Amino acid sequence: MQTQVRIYRIKPGELDRFVEEWRTHVVPLRRRFGFEVIAAWASQQDDTFVWVLAHEGDFGEADRAYYLSSECAALDPDPARLIVEPRAFRAQPIPLP
Repeated sequence: MQTQVRIYRIKPGELDRFVEEWRTHVVPLRRRFGFEVIAAWASQQDDTFVWVLAHEGDFGEADRAYYLSSECAALDPDPARLIVEPRAFRAQPIPLP
């Protein structure tokens, strides 16, 4: 399984709105495209949202298909409009002792 960690700085004061729209629109659509949302965290202190996303197949190919889909284009409202600074990186889980 390929995993990606995404860290977003959200517009000040918009974190709650982002989280609600992300839950309502992004999570179900990602699941329809074969992704698993592993976990998510939000920090009101610095308007940061972090989530871990995984895919069993080719992550890059599935991610492109998601973003090129008519369903993604139709997201309304699209919570991405509230992201000020996105970061993402592939990650491997580290087994804990």
